[in-house]
Amino acid sequence: MKKLKTRLTILAAGIALSAAALAQTGPVAVDIAPQPLHQALNALARQTGAQILFVSDITTGKSAPAVKGSMTVREALAQLLQGSSLKVRAIDERSFSVVRDGDASGENVLPQVDVTAPATANDLPPAYAGGQVARGGRVGLLGNQDFMDTPLSIASYTAQTIEDQQPRTVGEFLARNDPSVRIGGGDTSSTESTQIRGFSLTSGSDYVLNGLPGLVAQYRSSTEFVERAEVLKGPSAMLSGMMPSGSTGGAINLQTKHAHDEPLTRLTTSYLADSRLGLHADIGRRFGADKEWGIRFNGAWRKGDTARNGQDEHRWLASLGLDYRSDRLRVSLDAIDQHTRQHGARGGLNNIAAAGALPAAPNGKHNLDQPWAVLRNSDKTIMARAEYDFSHDLTAWFSIGRAKGIYSGKDAIGGNVSLLNADGDTRLDRVGRAEFFLETVAADAGLRGQFQTGRIGHNWSLNASSLKRDTGWGFGSAVGGMVSNIYHPIHYPVPTVSPAPAPGKTSDVELPSIALADTLSFADDRVLLTLGVRRQSVKTRNYNSTTGAQTSSYDESATTPFAGVVVKPWKDVSLYANYVEGLSQGQAAPDTASNAGEVFPPYKAKQYEVGVKYDLGNFATTVSLFQINRPSAALGADNIFAINGEQRNRGLEISAFGEVTRGTRLLGGVTLLNAELTETPTGANEGNRAIGTSKVSANLGAEWDFPSLPGLTLTAGAVHTSSSFVDIANKIRAPGWTRTDLGLRYHTRLGGKTAVFRATLENAFDKAYWAINTSGNADLGTPRTFLLSATVDF
Repeated sequence: MKKLKTRLTILAAGIALSAAALAQTGPVAVDIAPQPLHQALNALARQTGAQILFVSDITTGKSAPAVKGSMTVREALAQLLQGSSLKVRAIDERSFSVVRDGDASGENVLPQVDVTAPATANDLPPAYAGGQVARGGRVGLLGNQDFMDTPLSIASYTAQTIEDQQPRTVGEFLARNDPSVRIGGGDTSSTESTQIRGFSLTSGSDYVLNGLPGLVAQYRSSTEFVERAEVLKGPSAMLSGMMPSGSTGGAINLQTKHAHDEPLTRLTTSYLADSRLGLHADIGRRFGADKEWGIRFNGAWRKGDTARNGQDEHRWLASLGLDYRSDRLRVSLDAIDQHTRQHGARGGLNNIAAAGALPAAPNGKHNLDQPWAVLRNSDKTIMARAEYDFSHDLTAWFSIGRAKGIYSGKDAIGGNVSLLNADGDTRLDRVGRAEFFLETVAADAGLRGQFQTGRIGHNWSLNASSLKRDTGWGFGSAVGGMVSNIYHPIHYPVPTVSPAPAPGKTSDVELPSIALADTLSFADDRVLLTLGVRRQSVKTRNYNSTTGAQTSSYDESATTPFAGVVVKPWKDVSLYANYVEGLSQGQAAPDTASNAGEVFPPYKAKQYEVGVKYDLGNFATTVSLFQINRPSAALGADNIFAINGEQRNRGLEISAFGEVTRGTRLLGGVTLLNAELTETPTGANEGNRAIGTSKVSANLGAEWDFPSLPGLTLTAGAVHTSSSFVDIANKIRAPGWTRTDLGLRYHTRLGGKTAVFRATLENAFDKAYWAINTSGNADLGTPRTFLLSATVDF
């Protein structure tokens, strides 16, 4: 909106979060395509968080060249302004003005004007140096937080990292980069089981989408619609409310893509071994006098044989992000539609404890399933969010979303692969058709504001949330007894089984809650104390899927607090500590117990954590010590069903990211974990390690830009997971494993268009291994897989 003939434009990423405070002063990752100069300056401000001031008339008719790489903001400005007769004047270390050559000394004063600088619809913290990780992420009802101001361990991975690593699922991507995250399953399996800090997390139930839980695909989620993949480590009941499956170790929030200020038309073609071909279109535009309207579309298709024998996949995805932004109002709408069909989809073993041993893993190309076994997934999500600034000190928000997933389908057929003995003999049981659905509606509303009481600052949030989920199953007839071997598979003809009936409702759950939090700031923001509390209710009803009759119900509530503190003794160091709880649904005593029918309130997991964060400007690290205690219920020696045991996870985490030298980027860390069973009801298994947990998990990813060949980057990564047990008695151990990935990336220009070519060799040394989940099932690791892609910006 023009208020003066000559207008001053201020371009700032994250205005609402004080971008100047968030932005780094060292080298940052810059990737700007050739475009009009005023748009290029806008892009630079958004990518770096710097403030860039200029009189708009001086950029009229001028163009900027492509600028890409790691550099300071001033170096990037110098490249953008080459040949423009314009110069840069530094106001401070994070603010710059662009002036005519004759004004570079700063003698002329810019005119006083009214400034309009609307934030984006999904305003995100800027990328850190190297571009692989962002400076912060969403911390529940507290909103977006810089990692140095957060009394928790968080990691926010950027869309650039996702594109460069070419993952097929979110869980696969996070397990490759974060030492606290591990998965079973993945690209060549029908499902993905995730764990954080040694506790399981259900993909669709406990993932969060733009702050709302339960709206992500249930079994595994694609990556093409994701702008940021954020990991909040530790329980988060007060911050985000109770998750549908009651996750304890952490939460994963996916931020969706929305249009940037610069137009985007990006097409990617890909090849994945053995013969999967793929296409991905990413298109974004903004419209209006102040670019207040935005649209972003992502469409992806992939079809062909996987690297595993007897397995093929057909998958497609479409996502649409719409948004509107003004001085005070920000509104967004997201719609996501994902479909997958896999033959030979299951890559794991069940019932290992009963077999008494776990044989050595065969080569990852082996398929433990029958090639005719089919799995179909269909997931549809729509959500809307609105934010309104009543003033600089008060913002209101409301979001609502709905998701429905249908799994297997009436024409799908499959079963469970059970291990029989140490020789690797297996039996395929319960082969039949089934259909399963999940339907979720989630909503969230709140107020966020700030005020002063003397020398103490307050940033407060009031939040009310609700989630309702319906679940249903339908089973056809089943057959079993198909014996095979993991080393020498036997293929059987397709059995004759009846179709699956329409699924009947089996349960519904409601999770309403209300929360209040306040961050108090002292000593010029060098001390930040966050206190919060949430009142959470859990209402569940179970039904007979055939008759629809209610068979049982549950209605309990719990109050969960949060306390966290950040102390900054020096500008680049943050010391932090927290106490936070997680909630999961309590149980009812079984009929065989002396207290049969007694209903327990939600179980509380408790975390104590201390840590230190060190930010060098272009490289940062977090070191944390934590303990999480999660209770469990069981029958005691007196036949009373009660909370009789717990799993206690104690750990040390070290994570690091950034650009250690110009053109060399590192990302990874190590987690040392002692997950122990304590206070067991009869003393059996006391002190044993929890199923599927490893003492050492380590990740290291490195990128190196060839100095003599501009645009060429060498990539390498390693993932190490030490041994784990598949049974509670700790008699069956799965060996540890290390996987190595290698790759090349080349940025160039073709016909005036920016192009990127990527080649990756996953599991380069073809390591055969079992990935163990917290249920004691073993998934066969993905074999050596070659990926190739070409991306062009039109």
